Amino acid sequence: MSRTPDARARDSQTRQIQQNITNTEKHFGEMCQLFAAYVRKTARLRDKADLLVREISIYAETETPNLQRGMKQFADNLAKVQDYRQAEVERLEAKVVEPLKSYGSVVKLKREDLKTSQSARNRESKQMQQLERMRQRNPSDRQIISQAESDLQRATMDATRTTRQLEETIDAFEKQKIQDIKKIFGEFLTVEMSFHAKALEAYTTAYQSINNVDEEEDLEQSLTPSRQRRREEEGDDEDVDDEEEDDDLEEVTDDE
Repeated sequence: MSRTPDARARDSQTRQIQQNITNTEKHFGEMCQLFAAYVRKTARLRDKADLLVREISIYAETETPNLQRGMKQFADNLAKVQDYRQAEVERLEAKVVEPLKSYGSVVKLKREDLKTSQSARNRESKQMQQLERMRQRNPSDRQIISQAESDLQRATMDATRTTRQLEETIDAFEKQKIQDIKKIFGEFLTVEMSFHAKALEAYTTAYQSINNVDEEEDLEQSLTPSRQRRREEEGDDEDVDDEEEDDDLEEVTDDE
């Protein structure tokens, strides 16, 4: 006896559901691994930046006052960015990686539901085969055939019921999956935009701090006493030359 159209339709539907579950399990797992790798890379970048902040701060102590101040302010703002990055790492872990990771349990439950439905359909198929054998072996034994037909009817009703329940469960699963993807991706973008907005502010301040370093003033302070005297003497000579030029100009004016 070939399977009924309803049974074939349930089989086709179940295969589609199984494919959807497998597809979700595969891609959610891959996204979870890649998002987790993204978070780990971000954490390693934070660690390297912390080392850079430390080195800049140490070096700043050896420099001239203006440069020292600019470098320290630069390092302070760079350190702020790493604080923001640490918050970014923690929020991505909680709001992106963990929800994706939890889908392993969700998919497992859906596979259990699918397994229950498949078992019911298998019982229906066995009862159908058994009825066919009874009809071939004992075509005149109505009692046995009637019992087999009743068993098949119950198996068919059970298969139909479990398939309907599976449909409802999978519909809810698909709807929740879409909502979760929207939420998870939205959380990722919110975390990233928050980090970059704060980081941009800190980077802007860092840029201004280092750009405002007065190299001329620092250069004056870095000169040795002898070089400073020589510069002062050169300045005095320039003043004398200016005075002589002024005197010559006054003489020319008087002659006229």
